[in-house]
Amino acid sequence: MTVITGLGVVAPTGVGVADYWATTLAGKSGIDRIRRFDPSPYSTQLAGEVDDFESGDHVPAKLLAQTDRMTHFAFAGADMALTDAGADPADFPEYDRAVVTANSAGGVEYGQRELQKMWSGGPMRVSAYMSVAWFYAATTGQLSIHHGLRGPCGLIATEQAGALDAIGHARRQLRRGARLAVTGGTDAPLSPACMVAQLATGMLSSGADPTAAYLPFDSRAAGYVPGEGGAIMIMERREDAERRGAERIYGEVAGYAATFDPAPESGRGPTLARAIRSALDDARIAPGDVDAVFADGYGVPDLDRQEARALTEVFGPRGVPVTVPKTATGRMYSGGAALDVAAALLAMRDGVLPPTPHVNELAADCPLDLVRTEPRELTVRHALVCARGVGGFNSALVLRTAA
Repeated sequence: MTVITGLGVVAPTGVGVADYWATTLAGKSGIDRIRRFDPSPYSTQLAGEVDDFESGDHVPAKLLAQTDRMTHFAFAGADMALTDAGADPADFPEYDRAVVTANSAGGVEYGQRELQKMWSGGPMRVSAYMSVAWFYAATTGQLSIHHGLRGPCGLIATEQAGALDAIGHARRQLRRGARLAVTGGTDAPLSPACMVAQLATGMLSSGADPTAAYLPFDSRAAGYVPGEGGAIMIMERREDAERRGAERIYGEVAGYAATFDPAPESGRGPTLARAIRSALDDARIAPGDVDAVFADGYGVPDLDRQEARALTEVFGPRGVPVTVPKTATGRMYSGGAALDVAAALLAMRDGVLPPTPHVNELAADCPLDLVRTEPRELTVRHALVCARGVGGFNSALVLRTAA
């Protein structure tokens, strides 16, 4: 049995578990007009930015010039998670310490800054660290070096599904003999160049009202808002956690599955429902055992219908409470599903589901029991987290209370 013993959160709605959870239950939104750069030239001008985050407070000074904001978020999250778990990596055999993270955008801020130096001053102005800071695997590598995590290391790049895939891979490594795994996902996709790349998908919202721009499953849905941040967590085998006297166990990673959608021209449909069923089978539970679903919630009407259809196929119309707390943060790519996992674990701990801010007019073709304006008190023994990534990735994760 693999369990989660520590959480670290960096989100537009709060840095740290306590702040994030309080604002999430209150339905407070972190979406606003972009301040990192002038968004005026772009059709999407809103995002979920982490404003109260100073990289220097979380990253060793010598590493600040070598790393991107995506990695700074992970440094902060890992430190918080390890402290929360009461775990010192040095207390574990050095080759039994694993690290598996997810990333989607890469170090885009760092990369854009260094390329601008090259355009204005020539190639000799570019930092040597450009060769690694932008790379998707930089976060895993830096965490491995900084914390001495010399066991199995990995990086997952499956966009929004990435963090669930990273957690699934970390569970695999623990089953193979690792004793501690640092896992999760972070992304920092807010730079002008990265905004251009995101706009090319045609899925971003052009809405100017922060309270109406990102509305998954709503009849007014017209795209999503990007966000930055994520969550890092500590995973262990339960017997190891209990043996060392872990301060808390948030929950068990009971089931996981991933599927890949066929090409549209194949005539076959999306496979999210199969991923959900496979995750339930892995957890050895039936659909009726699931108490809550943390949905992917694209905010794109066609994709919302696909997810609603998958949930209805497995659970029946309005068959299980569903929530999408990321409407307060934006879609954070590899950080988004990690944050959903953190929210699901906290919901199980406190017996309450967070709301889905701003969604008021549920679309007729999305027959879901969506938790909307207010939190809902609910005993949650099993929670399902769903995530999809651009390109056809689908992942589902079942969490179970540790009791």
